[in-house]
Amino acid sequence: MTETTPRTPPSPNTPPIAPKRYGYRVRDQFGQHFDDPWDWLRDGENPEVRAHLEAENAWADTVTAPTREAAARLVEEVKASTALTDVTVPIREGEFWYFRRFAEGQSYATHHRAPVERDEAGAPIPLVPQPGVPARGEELLVDENEWARGQEFFRLADLYPSPDGRLIAWARDTSGDERYTWVVQEASGRVIDEAVAGAGYGFAWADDSQSFIYMGVDDAWRACDVWLHRLGTPRDDDELLLVEPDEGFEMGFAPSGFPGHVVIHSSSSTAGRAWLWLPAHPSVRPLPLMPVRPRTLVSVDSAGNRLFLVHTGLTQEGSLAQAMLPAGGSPEALARLGVTSSSAFSRGSLADRAPGTPLPEDEPAPLTPFESWEPLRSPGPGERITDVEAHADYVALSLRSGSLTQVDVWDRREQAPTWRRVEVDAPVRTIATVPTPWEDPLRVEFQSQTVPPTVAEVCLSASAPASSPENPEGATLTVRTLRTREAPGWDQAEYVEERVWVLARDGATRIPVTLIHHRDARPDGTHAGWQIGYGSYEVSYDPEFETLRLPILRRVVYAIAHVRGGGEMGRAWYEDGKELVKEHTFTDFIDVADWLVDSGWVAPGRLIAEGRSAGGLLMGAVTNAAPDRFRAILAGVPFVDALTTILDPTLPLTVGEWKEWGNPLSSRAVFDAMRRYTPYENVPDGALLPAIMATTSVNDTRVEFVEPTKWVQRLREATGQVPSTDEAGAGQRCNCCDSEAAGDSGAVGVDSGGGESTGAEARGGLVAARDPLERPIILRTEMVAGHAGPSGREGRWAARCEEFAFALGQVGVTL
Repeated sequence: MTETTPRTPPSPNTPPIAPKRYGYRVRDQFGQHFDDPWDWLRDGENPEVRAHLEAENAWADTVTAPTREAAARLVEEVKASTALTDVTVPIREGEFWYFRRFAEGQSYATHHRAPVERDEAGAPIPLVPQPGVPARGEELLVDENEWARGQEFFRLADLYPSPDGRLIAWARDTSGDERYTWVVQEASGRVIDEAVAGAGYGFAWADDSQSFIYMGVDDAWRACDVWLHRLGTPRDDDELLLVEPDEGFEMGFAPSGFPGHVVIHSSSSTAGRAWLWLPAHPSVRPLPLMPVRPRTLVSVDSAGNRLFLVHTGLTQEGSLAQAMLPAGGSPEALARLGVTSSSAFSRGSLADRAPGTPLPEDEPAPLTPFESWEPLRSPGPGERITDVEAHADYVALSLRSGSLTQVDVWDRREQAPTWRRVEVDAPVRTIATVPTPWEDPLRVEFQSQTVPPTVAEVCLSASAPASSPENPEGATLTVRTLRTREAPGWDQAEYVEERVWVLARDGATRIPVTLIHHRDARPDGTHAGWQIGYGSYEVSYDPEFETLRLPILRRVVYAIAHVRGGGEMGRAWYEDGKELVKEHTFTDFIDVADWLVDSGWVAPGRLIAEGRSAGGLLMGAVTNAAPDRFRAILAGVPFVDALTTILDPTLPLTVGEWKEWGNPLSSRAVFDAMRRYTPYENVPDGALLPAIMATTSVNDTRVEFVEPTKWVQRLREATGQVPSTDEAGAGQRCNCCDSEAAGDSGAVGVDSGGGESTGAEARGGLVAARDPLERPIILRTEMVAGHAGPSGREGRWAARCEEFAFALGQVGVTL
């Protein structure tokens, strides 16, 4: 190990400088050598690393001092637009309605229930509780504020009542690493079991209310094991029921609509399979439904005697099918087809087993192989079918059409499927189903960036107008509003929210953009702008209402760039922004930025860009490719050292990510593509970069804190904000950063699609010195938190408003 730079003590006028140390992570891949000088910052337990992070926080304090009062005003503005005393729409479980309350002065929610009252016909009467007013018979179940007391971080992830209504199970995280302890308590609050710790997402009760299944994770945080726990027994007695041994797949489950079955999914980004667990027979291992089929994703829900499946086996845009279960889906009959677990498969008996190690016995034959699936619906032009929910009287289908979410409903009392669309009167909106019990009516929630969320109940209507393509028999749906979230002081009529389409540089691709501006604003070239995007994993950045962003909408022209790599325009849109064509994500974002300025909606030099996680990768890539397009960048938990991470299969999530990015260990083409765009290794020397605020958390499992920490060091060095640490002639620069070597491999940077960036020139590897406060580059690290940042609504408001005030200050927006 060699060190080329002496440690620089923090100075009020100088950013922290982490010394370069070589030999910690050396890459020799496909003839390219890279000795990463800052990888030693990876060790979060190293006191020197923690001291560096604290120094970075101190520097962030210095830089944000001029906007601290503005940040505080933003927080107050958010509070003024928030119903601080509020209540959620209840969901029925058995004989109780369950809901959350929020109270002014409290940062966390409280969880409650009230008994179900029924009408003369025996149907449940919907409960509409009032903020701050107890409902009849209401009970307090969990007070998050009490559990969070004395904790630097607290999160309650999920809450599940037991089938008999006597117990409540909920997941607790006090570090932010998303490894949960399951707390089982009586309704009174008395805790009776906390044996299950270090668990992942996923929980389902057995019918006996005395046992449950939960998800186990491996060292790479991959959900790979399903365990059975019996209340009152030690964790070592938990029995292993199911294993996903393929490192490219990850499991997940939650209670399904039909109470007698729980569907367990295992998926990569290109294929999947599923099993059926029987809550009435908890010790019977989950029964396989179908084997993995190449390029066939599956999403399954049970309707008791049959399964409804959305799959990509016929078209990449998804199809709906049904498959009949043996013996009418009877849990007793299905249990006889399965294998019963035993104490031989307890944690204690398998103490030396590594998570993900296969079970020794073979599985039974699949219950519903692909050949048994009966097609029910194919996607129409421009549609992407994404998910299905089965209930006693209806099937709800989630899909995308014209870049927007849709919900179609089929009344199962009809002999042949007739699909009716849930219509919402808004040009730009997001609609999704809300979980409800098996026999209850469908609920949906719809919202937009400017319209607060509304929860509504959907019922079929007997009378109907003339037929339409969506309703060929003339039947209609009745949508009855249950509750619209309050947003005091916010007048949505003051703002225009529209979908515009930007032509990409290829002259053929049309990029959807959600554009929001005040109704009096005109494209006169004077406004500050805010552009946000994501563009990975087929995740769609749909417009949703965020009280936290209302102060931004009041002050800028706001744009969501729905770039390739996301799912807004379907599976093909996603496929055209991943692996070897990942750069389309970045060029789309730059093309939208150019349109915002060229159209006159945003003034040159007044555009802010924001992205988080994989959206942080987007921020790093566009900063390198087009630094002159943006005046400020907010990069939250940014995935900016992508090549290093995806080359290391020991890091969390990496192996499963190969389906997203490609495998640079085995493919030279993937390696070269990633090396072209990975932000940390492509920062241009001498360019005048935007002001940048990166945020991270020490306990982030998804994107490790070392990535933005290294990136910030490289950004400052490249821009001359700190002395170049190679000036002493250390001779350790990687040949993959050398333009001649890059030319040998055919690697080129992301094309910005525009002119040259301006700024100081790099001369002989040196960068002219620049004032670090001119366009500051700062890192804010939460020392006890995870991927989502600080916990509690007030902690989140404070953290995000610091970012917002920093960015708005850079584009001349005064508060």
